[in-house]
Amino acid sequence: MNGLEPETTNVPQQPAGDEQKLPMKWYVLRTYSGHELKVKAGIESQMVLYKMEPYIGSVLVPSEKVVEVKDGKKKTRTRNFFPGYILVQMAEKNPRVIQFILSVPSVLGFVPKRDQPQEMSQEEIRRLIGRIEEKDGSESVTISYQVGDAVKVTEGPFNNFQGFIQEINMEKMKVKVMVSIFGRKTPVELDFSQIEIEK
Repeated sequence: MNGLEPETTNVPQQPAGDEQKLPMKWYVLRTYSGHELKVKAGIESQMVLYKMEPYIGSVLVPSEKVVEVKDGKKKTRTRNFFPGYILVQMAEKNPRVIQFILSVPSVLGFVPKRDQPQEMSQEEIRRLIGRIEEKDGSESVTISYQVGDAVKVTEGPFNNFQGFIQEINMEKMKVKVMVSIFGRKTPVELDFSQIEIEK
């Protein structure tokens, strides 16, 4: 790994029983966008081989689960809060740890400078952890349509009816669509998954 050899000697071992923990701070690490989980896995798997466990606490990819509704189909995916960035909790500015992390594939460097990490403030950490905990277990919904779009009903009693979206309720995951029933305009409430954009 870029000049780093697995360490078998000269690494201070943590005392038995973990009585003394090295002081850890949070730092922001830049990665190639879309490679955040790969970098996290690389750091976590290589830190055992290179005996970095005493120096690296946690690696965090801030993310949330998102439900996308497109063409009447629901898909769940994970969306990163900060694409191209991950958080690393590590011993304060240890040159060996910095070199180790920079040698992991897909790592671009620390923020603000590649090889000069700057610790995050306690306020930034509290705000970010609060946002992660707030989103933990909940799912956001993204949809590909908006009020006024022409749609076709794909299932239910109004299957194959066409109309226009009048209202979108994100909390209930429903839309109100104006359809023509027996020549009369009638609002119908449908689930996101019951409609698709008219092509």
